[in-house]
Amino acid sequence: MNGEKFLKIELDKLWFEDNKIFICTTGGETLWQSLLWYPRLLYATEKQRNNYRTSFSGIHWTDIDEDISYESFYYEYLEPVGISRLFLTHPELNASAVARRMGIQQSLLAAYIRGIKKPSKERENEILATVKQIGEELAAV
Repeated sequence: MNGEKFLKIELDKLWFEDNKIFICTTGGETLWQSLLWYPRLLYATEKQRNNYRTSFSGIHWTDIDEDISYESFYYEYLEPVGISRLFLTHPELNASAVARRMGIQQSLLAAYIRGIKKPSKERENEILATVKQIGEELAAV
């Protein structure tokens, strides 16, 4: 990360509770974040979740090919909000199809969903209106 110091974290404990991952560091700090950001980990079995290894930069689950950096436990949004939450809690929504329907790049909508970019209020309303329109069309079937 540009301009940020390297995080030196050693884990004392790692556990899952209420669709969240928690870590306790050897320094006594307890940190968490939502598993909605990590669907492979969210839907993993207990055995898969417990089969992890740590490194200097984070935690890795080989069985499900998932990584979480220690830095991410300090991000501003530990829990998805807005557009991110809508798409992450409804995986049946096809982001590519929604983007095509709106006439925007799929990569831009994906960046909104992952929280990398923040849509303007106008763009957020446009996305929500498109999803509502799709819902109305489906309800009419």
